[in-house]
Amino acid sequence: MRHKPTHSLRGAALGVVAAAAVVAVAGTGPAQAQAHAPSARAEAQAAVPQGTPGHLVPRELPPHPSSDWYASDVTRGLPETPPFCVEKTLPSAGATHRTFWTEYDTGATQIVIRTGTVEAARKLAAAAEKKIRNCAADWVRDYPEGTASGRDYGALTAEDGAHVYGVHTSYPDSEQGIHLIGVGRDGRTVTVVSWGEMGGFDQAPVADFKRTTTTAVVKLYHP
Repeated sequence: MRHKPTHSLRGAALGVVAAAAVVAVAGTGPAQAQAHAPSARAEAQAAVPQGTPGHLVPRELPPHPSSDWYASDVTRGLPETPPFCVEKTLPSAGATHRTFWTEYDTGATQIVIRTGTVEAARKLAAAAEKKIRNCAADWVRDYPEGTASGRDYGALTAEDGAHVYGVHTSYPDSEQGIHLIGVGRDGRTVTVVSWGEMGGFDQAPVADFKRTTTTAVVKLYHP
């Protein structure tokens, strides 16, 4: 029997809330998460090397109409749940990440990879973009009962380049999923930013996400 897809945004967001320290746009996060924040924050910061490129903060994400954004600390390596479309594409070596969530089903992730050379970064960014462009077709091959489609939202003028894509998935008797994914590079550093929630293309905050992706790429520079 073929199982339904399991890249549930709600489940991923709730898992992050239970495990990570909270940084809010305004106000405070869940009380249970706050209680664990000091030790979790210390562990995460200890794991991140000095000179790590800058990461997004909650206020730089597309505004949510009904919730603040919350965030984990910047942490070494790849997230436990890789972002949709780029699974098995990004190396853990040289990687740091931050995960974001709301009080609803909307979530986001930023991964930053510092490579050894500019050419390695260029190839990594190209590989990530290729995987995203093929994502809808790959998903349908894995879940032929469902449907998926992708959109190319174009290039951005940010440092050494960035690009934004959208992918929509639908499965019988299950929620639809809409994902926005940005890939950008500055020198030998690459970032992948993903945003997703239940819904379709018509509700995707494309203009806001383009600003988020541009900000993410600009913040990669570290003197």
